[in-house]
Amino acid sequence: MELLILGVGDAFTRKNFGTSALIRTDAGLVLIDCPDPIHRVIAEATERAGWSVEAHDIHDIIITHLHGDHCNGLESFGFLRRMTRANRPDLPLPRLHCTQPVADRVWSRLAPAMDSPMADGRRSTLEDYFDLRLLDPDTPSEIAGVTIRCRFTRHPIPTIGLLLEHGGITIGWSGDTPFESDHIDWLSGADLIVHECNRGPAHTLLEELEDLPEDLRRKIHLIHLPDDFDAEGTTMRALRAGDVLAPAN
Repeated sequence: MELLILGVGDAFTRKNFGTSALIRTDAGLVLIDCPDPIHRVIAEATERAGWSVEAHDIHDIIITHLHGDHCNGLESFGFLRRMTRANRPDLPLPRLHCTQPVADRVWSRLAPAMDSPMADGRRSTLEDYFDLRLLDPDTPSEIAGVTIRCRFTRHPIPTIGLLLEHGGITIGWSGDTPFESDHIDWLSGADLIVHECNRGPAHTLLEELEDLPEDLRRKIHLIHLPDDFDAEGTTMRALRAGDVLAPAN
């Protein structure tokens, strides 16, 4: 399992793309969150990493929550796949993986731009663009060969962190969250942790992560960063778009 960092910025960044990543295994690709402009996000990071990936190669998307810097790209991703499938009916609908609270709201988020007329005269629905799959915090899911576990954070809207396990390796993905000891404990068993680091109260402060034990800090890589983040001010690695994380057994 490899994790390619696509974007490291927050909602207000002028320098980076929104925090997102791409998982690659022998079984396929999984997109974690879908910021705008998603096609440029994918193109630039994969070029830096030396990966050959187009949007039509990605059949699974996990959406951690519905803040725009994590989901605005769904519109263009969905439209492109729908147009591409007109000439390539072998392409599946992209599978959209999210929790029930996100599933309940996602179409109301997208519909003003995407409920266009269909050939049969009806208005389109979410199911014309995405194959919706629910993530349950109580039950692991299998996506492209990766066992996915999720946990709700304390962000202002329903948001999840992730544990991604494949081949005996586990990567933790904090999701947007204020500092929470229980969430840190849940992530701590991972071999590597990608943790957000921004300004409160809806996010985790650097000082709070710096107070963690050294052995845990060594696992943590920082993401969802403000543009003025001082990467030299911490021993934890501040990630950049194009970085590939591939922890070994």
